[in-house]
Amino acid sequence: MGKHAAIELPDETIERLEALAERTGKDPSVYVTEAVEQLLEDMEDLRLAEEATLRIQRGESEVISSEEFWRGLVD
Repeated sequence: MGKHAAIELPDETIERLEALAERTGKDPSVYVTEAVEQLLEDMEDLRLAEEATLRIQRGESEVISSEEFWRGLVD
């Protein structure tokens, strides 16, 4: 069991969440948890991509073409 967190959502969002939960028979917290977890994963991926972009811009990482990439896998 996790910790509880109070969040404030627009009325329309709450209504949509409650309607979905009612249609599926799931607790609304299931959908909130899934949404937060997906957002966190996306934000973490974005941070990693931004860091990789900075390394490329600083010349710290090499960029190769897709042809070189696939050739390296076959060899």
